[in-house]
Amino acid sequence: MANTFYLEIVTVDRQVYTGEAQALILPIQDGQYGILPGHEATVVAVEPGEVRYQAENIWYPAVVSGGFAEITPDYVIMLVASAEHPEEIDFKRAEEARQRAEERLHHKQSIAEYYNSKAALARAMARLKTRGRR
Repeated sequence: MANTFYLEIVTVDRQVYTGEAQALILPIQDGQYGILPGHEATVVAVEPGEVRYQAENIWYPAVVSGGFAEITPDYVIMLVASAEHPEEIDFKRAEEARQRAEERLHHKQSIAEYYNSKAALARAMARLKTRGRR
């Protein structure tokens, strides 16, 4: 069995990463989902949060919004609405987004608006967490 798999992290407007990877950790609804070469074929829903992938023995983080990942023994293709590396994150803008989302959660709103606010807060918190570590 090979010790790498082909990984693509793709958004609507760009390819965030394309190449060989040794491991991948995705945020999913139940927590984190680890992937190694030879993983069983499946499709998972990706939640907003931090993705970490290992390439050439170095771990790289990226913040992603929701999407899907197709996983096979030889490759993983992640299709997400947006993705950023830590150096691309504007900390001030992420902090403002967090504050707006928290404020919206304090107001009475429909179920759909509530879930949109929760998703916006999750994205902002993931961006702040990832940027803060670097």
